Amino acid sequence: MTERSTLLSLSRRRLLITTSVAATALLVVTAGFTSAQSADGNGGEITFLIDSLGDTWIPNNSAISSFQGHIWGHVADKLLYVDADGKVSPWIAEKWEQNDTATEFTLHLKSGVTFSDGTALDASAVVANLDIWYAGRKSDGINPIGLFPKTYDHAEAIDAATVKVFFKKPTLGFIPTLGYHGSILISPKTLAQPAAQQADLSKTSGSGPYVVESWKEGDFVKLVKRKDYNWGPAAVGHTGPAYLDTITYKLVSEPSLRLAAVQSGQADVAYNASPQELESLKAEGFTTATPRYLGFVNGWAINTKLAPYDDVKVRQALQAGINRQEIIDTVYTPDWKLATSFIQSNVPGATDQSDLLAYNPEKAEKLLDEAGWTKGANGIRTKNGEPLVLTLHSNPYLATSKSVDELIAQQLGKIGWKVAIRAYDVVTFGQKVKYGGPAVPAYEVTRSFIDAGTVASILTNANNGENWFALDESDKTLNELRDKIASAGSTESRKPLLDELQKYILDQGYFIPRTQIVQRIYVQSPKLKGEIYNGVAYASYYTATKSE
Repeated sequence: MTERSTLLSLSRRRLLITTSVAATALLVVTAGFTSAQSADGNGGEITFLIDSLGDTWIPNNSAISSFQGHIWGHVADKLLYVDADGKVSPWIAEKWEQNDTATEFTLHLKSGVTFSDGTALDASAVVANLDIWYAGRKSDGINPIGLFPKTYDHAEAIDAATVKVFFKKPTLGFIPTLGYHGSILISPKTLAQPAAQQADLSKTSGSGPYVVESWKEGDFVKLVKRKDYNWGPAAVGHTGPAYLDTITYKLVSEPSLRLAAVQSGQADVAYNASPQELESLKAEGFTTATPRYLGFVNGWAINTKLAPYDDVKVRQALQAGINRQEIIDTVYTPDWKLATSFIQSNVPGATDQSDLLAYNPEKAEKLLDEAGWTKGANGIRTKNGEPLVLTLHSNPYLATSKSVDELIAQQLGKIGWKVAIRAYDVVTFGQKVKYGGPAVPAYEVTRSFIDAGTVASILTNANNGENWFALDESDKTLNELRDKIASAGSTESRKPLLDELQKYILDQGYFIPRTQIVQRIYVQSPKLKGEIYNGVAYASYYTATKSE
C-alpha cells in the first residue's frame, strides 16, 4: 500500500519566507520532513527535488527513464559497473569469459547476494532477468529493454553461481550492456507479477543498497538503506551498506522552487537547473555537476520518407546550416562541448567528424539552390509553390530543448527555412512524437547507450531495430556497415567500421547533431559529498555522506 501523506510541500508563498533562520526552521517543520545529518558524515537523510517521476514504475518500462532511473539506480544492482569513461568492471558478475566468435558468454556471480524479498540473486534469477530484458511480456504491457541485444538466443544456469549466455550472432556489445541503466536486476518474484502489480513500487524487490520505504504516485519516493547490503561495485571504493539512512525523491515541477529549496537548506539536491544559473551557484558555494553520459549527442534523427527530407541535398543543407558554437555560447556554458559525431566523444569507438559538422551557411544555400528551393521576397524558400518547412518537437526530457530549437529556427530562417516549434509534456510527447512519424520530420534524440556497437542495429529495422531514419532496408551502404559491425569478433576489427559508419551517417544528413548532451544537471548542498556519476550520468548516493 502506498503512503498518502504529503512528505514535502513547497509553494511560492512558503519559499518567500525563507529569508530568516527562524522562518526556514518553521518551514522545515511544517513541510513534514527533517534534514537529519551527523557530524562524522555517516547516517543522515537527503531530499532530492526532481521535475517529474514519470507515469509508470514497471521496471522494464521505467528503468531507462531520465526520472525513474534515479530511483532504480539505488533500489537495484547490475551485473557489471560502467563508469563515466565507458570502463566496464565487476559487480554482481565477478568475472566473465567469451568464446572467440562472441556468441557465447559465461558469467560468474558473486555469492551471498539477495533481493530485498529474501530471494537469492543466483544464476536462475539472472536467467529470468536476461529473458525479460530481451523479450518483455508485450501481451501484459511489459516492454523489452530497447538496447538489449536482439541477437540473444537463451541463457542457462550451469550451477547456482554460473550463467552461460548464447547469441544467434556475434554480440560484442553484450558485456558492456550489462551495465546499461535499463539492465537492472529484479527479483524473479517481482518479474512473475502482472504489470499492474509490478507498477506498485511497494511490491518491487531489487538487490540494491536501498529499498522503497514509502511512495505516492506523482509526489515522492522515499528510500531507506539496507543494513545487510555488502556487494557494491569495487570500482566505487565501497562495498558495504550505504552511509546515508534515507533518500527522498520529491516532485517539484517549478525549477526556481527546486533551486530556492536547496539554497535555503530545505533540500539537498535540485535536478535540472538552468545552465545559465550554474556559475552564480558555484560562486555561492553550491556544488554543481554536468556529467555527460555515454550515448548519442543531442540532435535529430531525420525522417527520410517525409519530403523534402527524402532529398540528400536538403539534409546536407540542414547539417551545414546550424551554428553549433552559437548554441553553446547562447543557451549553455563552457561545461557543454561541441558535437564531434552523432555519438558522445567519451564513448569508446567515437571518432572526430567535426569537419562534417562545420557551420557553412554558404554551402547550405548552394545545396538548397541545387535542390530547386528558391528564396522568395519574404526570405522563405519555396519549390513548386510549397514552402521549405521544418517542424520541431522540443524534447521535454531536456529542459533547454525549446531554447535550442528557437535559436536554430533563427539560424535556419536566414537560409530560407520556415521553422515551427511544438512543445508537449513528457506523456503527450511519448504519445504523439515517434521516429519516422508522418508529421515528424526530425525526432530529437536524447538517448544513452553503453556500447557503440549497439548503435548500428537500431538505426535500421533489421533484427527488430528502431529504424530511426525510416530507411527500412533501402540504404545498401548503411546495411552493409551495420552487418559488418554486428559480426565483428573483436573491438579492434570493429573500430574502423564504426568510424566509417559515423562518417556516412553524418555526410548523408541522416542525423543532425546539435551539441554533446548534458541531460542531467545537478545542484547540491556543499554539506553533501561523495556522490558518484556513472556511465549514464546518474548520481549515485550510495557512497555519499552528509555533514554538519
